[in-house]
Amino acid sequence: MDGNGSGSESLDWNTDDEVDIRSETDTSSHPTLPTLSGAIIGNGEASTSNCASRTMLIAHFVGMGFSDKLVSKAIDENGEGDTESILNTLLTYSSLENSPEDEEQCNINSDPSSSDFNETFVDDYNDNFLDDDSDADSWGENEVEVKIKTEPDSTPATLSEKDNKLLALASMGYTREEASTAMERCGQEASILILTDFICAAQVAREQDCYLPEETKRIYNGSNPMKKRKLIEMCKKKVGAEDTIRLPNPMIGFGVPSQPLDDFRRSLPEAAKGPPYFYYENVALAPKGVWDTISRFLYEIEPEFVDSKYFSATARKRGYVHNLPIKNRFPLIPLPPLTIHQAFPLTRKWWPAWDPRDKLNCIQTAIGSAKLTERIRSALERYDNDPPESVQKFVIEQCRKWNLVWVGRNKVAPLEPDEVEMLLGFPKNHTRGGGISRTDRYKSLGNSFQVDTVAYHLSVLKDIFPNGINMLSLFSGIGGAEVALHRLGIKLKNVVSIEKSKVNRDIVRSWWEQTNQTGNLIDFDDVQQFDVDRVVQIINNIGGFDLVVGGSPCNNLAGSNRVSRDGLEGKESALFYDYFRILDLVKCVMRSRE
Repeated sequence: MDGNGSGSESLDWNTDDEVDIRSETDTSSHPTLPTLSGAIIGNGEASTSNCASRTMLIAHFVGMGFSDKLVSKAIDENGEGDTESILNTLLTYSSLENSPEDEEQCNINSDPSSSDFNETFVDDYNDNFLDDDSDADSWGENEVEVKIKTEPDSTPATLSEKDNKLLALASMGYTREEASTAMERCGQEASILILTDFICAAQVAREQDCYLPEETKRIYNGSNPMKKRKLIEMCKKKVGAEDTIRLPNPMIGFGVPSQPLDDFRRSLPEAAKGPPYFYYENVALAPKGVWDTISRFLYEIEPEFVDSKYFSATARKRGYVHNLPIKNRFPLIPLPPLTIHQAFPLTRKWWPAWDPRDKLNCIQTAIGSAKLTERIRSALERYDNDPPESVQKFVIEQCRKWNLVWVGRNKVAPLEPDEVEMLLGFPKNHTRGGGISRTDRYKSLGNSFQVDTVAYHLSVLKDIFPNGINMLSLFSGIGGAEVALHRLGIKLKNVVSIEKSKVNRDIVRSWWEQTNQTGNLIDFDDVQQFDVDRVVQIINNIGGFDLVVGGSPCNNLAGSNRVSRDGLEGKESALFYDYFRILDLVKCVMRSRE
């Protein structure tokens, strides 16, 4: 959505609180692998460290179904640093074990990079797989796009990289749909490890169908219409039973400064307890079942739903899943303005009595157009006194939709970027300068945290980490978590920031320098390229993370998205699984160091 609001009147908005967040247009669809020697600010340097420990590698590949013996042998042959070669070798050994007749021939040259190996593996694969009808339901007769072209001497031609990966995934038991979807979402350059991680995450997200009782499955096998109707009714009941998370009213989470819940208690599952602490955020009004899935992945922790209208003059309904303590929270001082007139006192002079608003709605990534504000002025100037009720209703609806405020007689205007910064708790001019356009400022602010809300939740860390904190910031945006910790007086020792938008990375970099941070800021541009080797390398350098924070894209979750509100299966919002993947990697690596 363009920040200038061009053509905005024709948009259909579902709620007063949620906005449609479009993909960044200034980044490529296949980002390059970031290097650790890249952007660093502060006193430290990113240096090369050791690869993942042998124990972690063995556990990773055993979890994929290979035996301990084969994994150890593959690691001995390839070394601990080349996970791709290890996986290829394991696939080779598995193929040999399943084809004892060819073992002697294959052992002549078992190097996965050799031409003899390629000929043997491809021929075995096509003979055994393409002629096998056991997977006919998932791989149709003409659905396998891999075709082997041969020369007169019958030597198979070299397969493309994409086809080789499809073959490898198929040999591991994944279906064509799963393999193709993984390559589409992760990119053709993604490694086999990344592709399998994505497929496993998607399988878990679709596990709801697996909960159907045997009675339901038997009904489904029949063709009787009455039985199918019964199946549908049973499925609806089952879905309703699984979707247990409901939005509270009022949306104050585990307490807000004006309404503390002193008697509230919660217990965390053992697997959820830190270190590290973690904090995840996304839109509260997501499609049905999304928060159940998020909670299930994040160690069955109950989400905390909070509307930022209790912290500022603007609404922002969000859900937060975290393992932070909830006692002894405190708000940022000075307290922010909580009403429109407190935030913008000059508007009081022009505010009509028939406009009842005292709070603004959720900050958007776009603003109302000049054409809209002129239409409102023209409509109001036809009347000397209060306009008719129908005109009032139209004006109030547009003002609520686009957060318009009164700046003169019969004149409304959208918020300026610096006014939005103030409402969201950022310092003035946080997004200004450095070649950043007004459109980019609105877009970046519309996708950010509300700093006062986040700071209230993170305030418990001040006593826990009096000497400072190491933070991994995923989907960093314009640094809402960093700003919140800084305003709380918590020293930022080391911050690893991962953010796709160069505009946002530049904003965080500029803020880091202007606030004279003495710690180290290391930034990357793609969470999907942040793998176990990177995690181990960084943890070896800084000693571990105290906090993992982030909010994955809500493009496919926001209520205003009429095109692709696909939940966590959507292209952008599926990045939630990368948040979980990286968090789990961090926890695993840190446990292995204890």
